[in-house]
Amino acid sequence: MLNALTLLVVCQFIGEITARFLNLPLPGPVIGLVLLLLWLLWRDGPNAELETTGNWLLRHFGLLFVPAGVGVINQLDALRENWLALVVAIPVSTFAGLITTAWVMQRLSGPDEEG
Repeated sequence: MLNALTLLVVCQFIGEITARFLNLPLPGPVIGLVLLLLWLLWRDGPNAELETTGNWLLRHFGLLFVPAGVGVINQLDALRENWLALVVAIPVSTFAGLITTAWVMQRLSGPDEEG
């Protein structure tokens, strides 16, 4: 498990260094995930240890949301003050994201072939 966790942290670290050094608009962990994906493609998939560690992390994924929940509770006053803006912004931004995703998907998929 230690080797697999080390690999995950090293990929994230390299991604973070790359993002900061090259001043990229992507978060370091995203770049690290791409590096991990490339490494896994090169190695023909994860070994048993990495797979076991990944499954363990996924089983305990809910714990990662605890800090976000605490942050929301700490900001209840700000949420009360801006409730109307939030009630409008969340559905509008969700709808805009869905429309943009659908448009990009249509543009990338090419023309429909019937027949």
